[in-house]
Amino acid sequence: MNSTPAGRPLETSGPAARSTPGADHGTAAVPPVLQAEGLVKRYGAVTAIAEGDLELYPGEILAVIGDNGAGKTSLIKALCGALVPDAGRILLDGRPVTFRTPMDARRAGIETVYQSLAVAPGLDIAENLFLGREQRRPGFLGSVLRLLDKQDMRTVARRQMRELGIATLQDIGQAVESLSGGQRQAVAVARASAFGSKVVILDEPTAALGVKESDRVLQMIRDVRDWGLPVILISHNMPHVFDIADRIHIHRLGRRATVITPESHSMAEAVAIMTGAMPPPEPVSRVR
Repeated sequence: MNSTPAGRPLETSGPAARSTPGADHGTAAVPPVLQAEGLVKRYGAVTAIAEGDLELYPGEILAVIGDNGAGKTSLIKALCGALVPDAGRILLDGRPVTFRTPMDARRAGIETVYQSLAVAPGLDIAENLFLGREQRRPGFLGSVLRLLDKQDMRTVARRQMRELGIATLQDIGQAVESLSGGQRQAVAVARASAFGSKVVILDEPTAALGVKESDRVLQMIRDVRDWGLPVILISHNMPHVFDIADRIHIHRLGRRATVITPESHSMAEAVAIMTGAMPPPEPVSRVR
């Protein structure tokens, strides 16, 4: 059987296949898509996560911010299977799950785009989109001697790029090593949104990008959210966070300090909460 994007079926791909952005916001009965409860991770005498909590709701962009060493990276690693917590639990669609490897999280529908991108420079755009999930044609003996179905992969990749508004990538067969930093980020985000059926996690997606490329990437993130995929955004860029986030999770000293919105607090106040100069307010549970 060919490997097709789990989150974007070929017959119903595109914005129409997703729920309306924000449609579930403010509905009291709607549970989080992804939730962390009391996560703990220790390395000897060092506590990286101290009763870490997080809730990601349908149709939202949740930014996670915090000083270096605050534990936000460890929290995100636990959510994507790169780290196994010592205590606490993770729930996906209200059900407890255990991720011992990143592959476990991917199988569950959680796709992560790391700052290093993890693209293969020598492969083309379509091959990178399907990296590890290559589509193959039937072989001479059914599942034996099956060749890559490059034509179908390129058709899907071209559509995925078009739906993300990436008109600059006309040649889907060009090598990723020939692309700019923003275009490489676009390929990584396209791959995550194609196969992430539940959640997309983005680690510093605009780092080292220029203003125009950053704007394009931010719009892509909105598009992913608008398809109905909730997004966790880890970023040190406060203007970007306040421009794009529905809610902002502030992490401090290994745990969640609070959750705010761009409307409820200013960037200066967010930094003050992050550094401990301002007492944290009650967390905002969801966007209303």
